[in-house]
Amino acid sequence: MKILFLNGPNLNLLGQREPAVYGRTTLAEIEARVRKRAGETGAEIDFRQTNIEGELINFIQKEAPSSDGIIINPGAWTHYSIALRDALTGAAKPFVEVHFSNIHAREPFRHHSVLAAVARGLVIGLGWRGFLAALDTLVGLLREEQAK
Repeated sequence: MKILFLNGPNLNLLGQREPAVYGRTTLAEIEARVRKRAGETGAEIDFRQTNIEGELINFIQKEAPSSDGIIINPGAWTHYSIALRDALTGAAKPFVEVHFSNIHAREPFRHHSVLAAVARGLVIGLGWRGFLAALDTLVGLLREEQAK
C-alpha cells in the first residue's frame, strides 16, 4: 500500500512558526513518526512538502496513479486552491485532509476548505497527532475497500 503524504506552504517552518498554534514539533520529526507508524501498518509513504502550488500539483499528477491514497495538509491552499482541488479529484484516489489547528476556531477566512467536500475525511485540531490519525484511518479504509 502506497500513500502520498503531502504538505503545503510554510509547513517546512513547523517547530518555529507560531508555536502557540502549531506546536514545537518539526516537520522532520513528524515525518519520522509517520514513517515509523507506516512501517507498523505495512504502508509505504512518499512524504513531500513544497511552498510552490504548481510543484505539488505536478507531483500529484505524476505519482497518484501509482498510489493507493493521499494524506494532505494543504496549508493556506485549503481556502482557495481550486487547482489543487482539481488535481486531487482528477487523481481519483481517496484523500484525507489534515490541519494542526482547528480551522473553525480561528479567523473567519480559515473556516472554509475548498477541498473538504471532495475529501474522504478531515482531521483537524489534533496537532502533529492528526497526521498519525489520518494515516491510521486511511490505511484502515483502504484495507476495507481492498477486502470487498
